[in-house]
Amino acid sequence: MPKIQWSGLPQALRDHLFERLRERKISTDDLYQLKLWRESEPDAPEGPWYKDFGSFKICGEGPYPKTFLLRGHPAVGKRLD
Repeated sequence: MPKIQWSGLPQALRDHLFERLRERKISTDDLYQLKLWRESEPDAPEGPWYKDFGSFKICGEGPYPKTFLLRGHPAVGKRLD
């Protein structure tokens, strides 16, 4: 199974992710949890997916992370553990 891709993202997607991080005021502690998860090299399922960190969610599709959502915002796709 392919892994979620974190480097070499298209510039527009990368800019979108950074904008959402700022807009949604994701904390440093939350970003550290994301970093630890990224380092585990999670598999990328086909289709939409999301990982819930409690205070925020990261959503993606296939190998690409696509956006960040805040707690309480609904996410679609396969929930990753």
